[in-house]
Amino acid sequence: MNLKIAAVQMISGPEVAPNLATAARLIAEAADQGARLVALPEYFPIISASDADRLAVREADGAGPVQDFLAAAAARHGVWLVGGTLPLAADDPAKQRNACLVFDPAGRRVARYDKIHLFGFRKGEECYDEAETIEAGPPAPVVFELDGLRVGLAICYDLRFPELFRAMGEKEPLDLVVLPAAFTDTTGRAHWETLLRARAVENQCYLLATAQGGRHPSGRMTHGNSMIVDPWGEILARMEYGEGVVAAALDPARIAAVRASLPALRHRRL
Repeated sequence: MNLKIAAVQMISGPEVAPNLATAARLIAEAADQGARLVALPEYFPIISASDADRLAVREADGAGPVQDFLAAAAARHGVWLVGGTLPLAADDPAKQRNACLVFDPAGRRVARYDKIHLFGFRKGEECYDEAETIEAGPPAPVVFELDGLRVGLAICYDLRFPELFRAMGEKEPLDLVVLPAAFTDTTGRAHWETLLRARAVENQCYLLATAQGGRHPSGRMTHGNSMIVDPWGEILARMEYGEGVVAAALDPARIAAVRASLPALRHRRL
Protein backbone atom coordinates (compact mmCIF):
# COMPACT_ATOMS: atom_id res chain seq x y z
CA MET A 1 0.00 0.00 0.00
CA ASN A 2 1.28 3.46 -0.88
CA LEU A 3 2.29 5.79 1.96
CA LYS A 4 1.95 9.55 1.52
CA ILE A 5 4.95 11.41 2.92
CA ALA A 6 5.43 15.15 3.30
CA ALA A 7 8.25 17.61 3.89
CA VAL A 8 7.56 20.90 5.64
CA GLN A 9 9.74 23.78 4.42
CA MET A 10 10.24 26.79 6.71
CA ILE A 11 12.23 30.02 7.09
CA SER A 12 12.68 29.94 10.84
CA GLY A 13 13.49 33.04 12.85
CA PRO A 14 15.12 33.75 16.23
CA GLU A 15 12.04 33.26 18.45
CA VAL A 16 10.71 29.80 19.25
CA ALA A 17 6.99 30.57 19.68
CA PRO A 18 6.36 31.98 16.17
CA ASN A 19 8.31 29.11 14.63
CA LEU A 20 6.21 26.55 16.48
CA ALA A 21 3.06 28.33 15.29
CA THR A 22 4.28 28.12 11.68
CA ALA A 23 5.22 24.46 12.10
CA ALA A 24 1.79 23.69 13.59
CA ARG A 25 0.04 25.30 10.62
CA LEU A 26 2.14 23.43 8.06
CA ILE A 27 1.88 20.07 9.86
CA ALA A 28 -1.91 20.50 9.77
CA GLU A 29 -1.73 21.32 6.05
CA ALA A 30 0.30 18.19 5.37
CA ALA A 31 -2.10 16.04 7.40
CA ASP A 32 -5.06 17.54 5.52
CA GLN A 33 -3.36 16.42 2.28
CA GLY A 34 -3.37 12.86 3.61
CA ALA A 35 0.26 12.57 4.69
CA ARG A 36 0.99 9.66 6.99
CA LEU A 37 4.54 10.82 7.72
CA VAL A 38 5.44 14.51 8.09
CA ALA A 39 8.97 15.85 8.51
CA LEU A 40 10.14 19.27 9.72
CA PRO A 41 13.46 20.90 8.75
CA GLU A 42 16.69 21.26 10.71
CA TYR A 43 16.44 23.80 13.54
CA PHE A 44 12.77 24.42 12.85
CA PRO A 45 12.32 26.00 16.35
CA ILE A 46 15.09 28.60 15.99
CA ILE A 47 17.58 30.05 13.53
CA SER A 48 19.38 33.08 14.91
CA ALA A 49 22.48 35.12 14.14
CA SER A 50 23.86 34.09 17.53
CA ASP A 51 24.82 30.57 18.59
CA ALA A 52 24.17 31.71 22.16
CA ASP A 53 20.46 32.10 21.36
CA ARG A 54 20.25 28.45 20.31
CA LEU A 55 22.18 27.29 23.36
CA ALA A 56 19.80 29.27 25.57
CA VAL A 57 16.80 27.21 24.44
CA ARG A 58 18.41 23.79 24.82
CA GLU A 59 16.07 21.24 26.34
CA ALA A 60 16.81 18.26 28.55
CA ASP A 61 16.20 14.95 26.83
CA GLY A 62 12.53 14.07 27.24
CA ALA A 63 11.33 17.36 28.68
CA GLY A 64 10.71 20.78 27.18
CA PRO A 65 8.22 22.88 25.22
CA VAL A 66 9.50 21.88 21.77
CA GLN A 67 9.40 18.18 22.60
CA ASP A 68 5.93 18.60 24.09
CA PHE A 69 4.85 20.41 20.92
CA LEU A 70 6.07 17.56 18.70
CA ALA A 71 4.38 14.85 20.75
CA ALA A 72 1.09 16.78 20.84
CA ALA A 73 1.15 17.58 17.10
CA ALA A 74 1.78 13.94 16.16
CA ALA A 75 -1.10 12.78 18.35
CA ARG A 76 -3.45 15.57 17.27
CA HIS A 77 -3.11 14.74 13.58
CA GLY A 78 -2.47 11.01 13.91
CA VAL A 79 0.77 11.19 11.91
CA TRP A 80 4.33 9.96 12.22
CA LEU A 81 6.22 13.20 12.89
CA VAL A 82 9.94 13.59 12.27
CA GLY A 83 10.76 16.62 14.38
CA GLY A 84 13.40 18.11 12.14
CA THR A 85 16.09 19.00 14.64
CA LEU A 86 16.12 20.88 17.92
CA PRO A 87 18.88 21.75 20.39
CA LEU A 88 19.15 19.28 23.28
CA ALA A 89 21.52 19.26 26.24
CA ALA A 90 24.99 17.79 25.61
CA ASP A 91 27.54 16.09 27.83
CA ASP A 92 29.62 19.26 27.45
CA PRO A 93 27.63 21.98 29.29
CA ALA A 94 28.95 24.60 26.86
CA LYS A 95 27.53 22.80 23.83
CA GLN A 96 24.33 21.23 22.50
CA ARG A 97 23.30 18.17 20.53
CA ASN A 98 21.58 18.74 17.19
CA ALA A 99 18.88 16.10 17.63
CA CYS A 100 16.18 14.65 15.39
CA LEU A 101 13.25 13.09 17.26
CA VAL A 102 10.51 10.89 15.81
CA PHE A 103 7.02 10.53 17.28
CA ASP A 104 4.39 7.98 16.33
CA PRO A 105 0.68 8.78 15.74
CA ALA A 106 -0.04 8.32 19.45
CA GLY A 107 2.56 10.96 20.34
CA ARG A 108 5.13 8.47 21.66
CA ARG A 109 8.78 9.08 20.89
CA VAL A 110 10.16 6.14 18.92
CA ALA A 111 13.59 7.34 17.75
CA ARG A 112 16.34 9.88 18.37
CA TYR A 113 19.28 10.61 16.10
CA ASP A 114 21.97 13.17 16.98
CA LYS A 115 23.89 14.67 14.06
CA ILE A 116 27.22 12.91 13.63
CA HIS A 117 28.99 15.03 11.03
CA LEU A 118 29.51 18.68 11.99
CA PHE A 119 29.58 21.24 9.19
CA GLY A 120 32.65 23.37 8.60
CA PHE A 121 32.91 25.76 5.65
CA ARG A 122 34.83 28.91 4.76
CA LYS A 123 34.54 30.92 1.56
CA GLY A 124 35.29 34.62 1.66
CA GLU A 125 33.29 36.16 4.49
CA GLU A 126 30.97 33.13 4.75
CA CYS A 127 32.17 30.89 7.58
CA TYR A 128 30.62 28.07 9.63
CA ASP A 129 32.14 25.84 12.31
CA GLU A 130 29.46 23.76 14.03
CA ALA A 131 32.00 22.01 16.24
CA GLU A 132 32.42 25.22 18.25
CA THR A 133 28.97 24.87 19.84
CA ILE A 134 27.67 21.42 18.85
CA GLU A 135 28.67 18.07 20.30
CA ALA A 136 28.63 15.27 17.72
CA GLY A 137 26.30 12.36 18.34
CA PRO A 138 27.51 8.76 18.70
CA PRO A 139 28.70 7.33 15.36
CA ALA A 140 25.87 4.85 14.93
CA PRO A 141 23.04 4.78 12.39
CA VAL A 142 19.42 5.13 13.54
CA VAL A 143 16.59 3.29 11.76
CA PHE A 144 12.97 2.90 12.84
CA GLU A 145 10.07 0.88 11.47
CA LEU A 146 6.89 2.44 10.10
CA ASP A 147 4.12 0.15 8.85
CA GLY A 148 6.68 -2.48 7.91
CA LEU A 149 9.00 0.02 6.19
CA ARG A 150 12.58 0.69 7.32
CA VAL A 151 13.21 4.43 7.72
CA GLY A 152 16.69 5.87 8.30
CA LEU A 153 17.55 9.28 9.73
CA ALA A 154 20.29 11.70 8.71
CA ILE A 155 20.80 15.45 9.14
CA CYS A 156 22.04 18.03 6.63
CA TYR A 157 25.86 17.68 6.36
CA ASP A 158 25.51 13.90 6.88
CA LEU A 159 24.37 13.86 3.25
CA ARG A 160 28.02 14.09 2.15
CA PHE A 161 28.99 10.82 3.85
CA PRO A 162 27.59 7.84 1.89
CA GLU A 163 29.02 5.34 4.36
CA LEU A 164 26.42 6.42 6.92
CA PHE A 165 23.61 5.52 4.53
CA ARG A 166 25.24 2.18 3.71
CA ALA A 167 25.48 1.44 7.43
CA MET A 168 21.76 2.17 7.87
CA GLY A 169 20.91 -0.48 5.30
CA GLU A 170 23.58 -3.01 6.25
CA LYS A 171 21.24 -5.53 7.93
CA GLU A 172 18.25 -4.91 5.65
CA PRO A 173 17.80 -2.43 2.81
CA LEU A 174 16.18 0.89 3.60
CA ASP A 175 12.83 1.93 2.17
CA LEU A 176 13.11 5.62 3.06
CA VAL A 177 15.63 8.12 4.40
CA VAL A 178 14.39 11.33 6.04
CA LEU A 179 16.92 14.15 6.00
CA PRO A 180 16.14 17.48 7.73
CA ALA A 181 18.50 20.22 6.58
CA ALA A 182 19.41 23.90 6.58
CA PHE A 183 21.89 23.85 3.68
CA THR A 184 23.56 27.16 2.93
CA ASP A 185 22.53 28.58 -0.41
CA THR A 186 26.17 28.55 -1.56
CA THR A 187 26.74 24.83 -1.00
CA GLY A 188 23.14 23.97 -1.83
CA ARG A 189 23.23 25.44 -5.31
CA ALA A 190 26.41 23.47 -5.99
CA HIS A 191 25.66 20.07 -4.49
CA TRP A 192 22.25 19.59 -2.80
CA GLU A 193 20.25 17.98 -5.63
CA THR A 194 23.19 15.92 -6.86
CA LEU A 195 23.84 14.44 -3.42
CA LEU A 196 20.18 13.73 -2.68
CA ARG A 197 19.65 11.89 -5.94
CA ALA A 198 22.91 9.95 -5.50
CA ARG A 199 21.95 8.74 -2.01
CA ALA A 200 18.54 7.63 -3.29
CA VAL A 201 19.97 5.86 -6.34
CA GLU A 202 22.82 4.04 -4.59
CA ASN A 203 20.56 2.82 -1.77
CA GLN A 204 17.57 2.19 -4.06
CA CYS A 205 15.19 3.86 -1.62
CA TYR A 206 13.04 6.95 -1.33
CA LEU A 207 14.61 10.08 0.14
CA LEU A 208 12.56 12.81 1.80
CA ALA A 209 14.64 15.98 2.26
CA THR A 210 13.01 18.76 4.26
CA ALA A 211 14.81 22.08 4.34
CA GLN A 212 14.97 25.64 5.52
CA GLY A 213 14.44 27.76 2.44
CA GLY A 214 14.91 31.49 2.13
CA ARG A 215 16.26 34.68 3.71
CA HIS A 216 16.11 34.46 7.51
CA PRO A 217 15.75 37.46 9.84
CA SER A 218 19.39 36.84 10.84
CA GLY A 219 20.42 37.51 7.23
CA ARG A 220 21.34 33.90 6.56
CA MET A 221 20.21 32.49 3.21
CA THR A 222 19.26 28.81 3.13
CA HIS A 223 18.86 26.82 -0.05
CA GLY A 224 15.41 25.29 0.36
CA ASN A 225 14.55 22.89 -2.44
CA SER A 226 12.83 20.42 -0.15
CA MET A 227 12.15 17.40 -2.29
CA ILE A 228 11.09 13.78 -2.47
CA VAL A 229 13.26 11.51 -4.62
CA ASP A 230 12.33 7.97 -5.68
CA PRO A 231 14.70 4.93 -5.84
CA TRP A 232 15.52 5.61 -9.50
CA GLY A 233 16.61 9.18 -8.68
CA GLU A 234 13.46 10.80 -10.06
CA ILE A 235 12.31 13.94 -8.25
CA LEU A 236 8.64 13.45 -7.44
CA ALA A 237 8.02 16.82 -5.75
CA ARG A 238 10.02 19.95 -4.95
CA MET A 239 9.67 23.43 -3.47
CA GLU A 240 12.47 25.87 -4.24
CA TYR A 241 12.07 28.68 -1.69
CA GLY A 242 9.50 29.85 0.84
CA GLU A 243 7.25 28.14 3.35
CA GLY A 244 5.05 25.24 2.40
CA VAL A 245 4.48 21.51 2.09
CA VAL A 246 5.98 19.06 -0.41
CA ALA A 247 4.16 15.72 -0.62
CA ALA A 248 4.27 12.53 -2.68
CA ALA A 249 3.43 8.84 -2.41
CA LEU A 250 5.97 6.23 -1.36
CA ASP A 251 5.20 3.11 -3.40
CA PRO A 252 6.77 -0.14 -2.10
CA ALA A 253 6.14 -1.72 -5.50
CA ARG A 254 8.37 0.93 -7.08
CA ILE A 255 11.19 0.00 -4.70
CA ALA A 256 10.77 -3.69 -5.52
CA ALA A 257 10.71 -3.04 -9.28
CA VAL A 258 13.90 -0.96 -9.21
CA ARG A 259 15.73 -3.58 -7.15
CA ALA A 260 14.50 -6.40 -9.38
CA SER A 261 15.58 -4.77 -12.63
CA LEU A 262 18.93 -3.51 -11.27
CA PRO A 263 19.91 -5.63 -8.23
CA ALA A 264 22.85 -3.41 -7.29
CA LEU A 265 22.44 -3.95 -3.56
CA ARG A 266 22.90 -7.70 -4.07
CA HIS A 267 25.88 -7.12 -6.35
CA ARG A 268 27.96 -5.38 -3.66
CA ARG A 269 31.32 -7.05 -3.05
CA LEU A 270 33.01 -4.66 -0.57
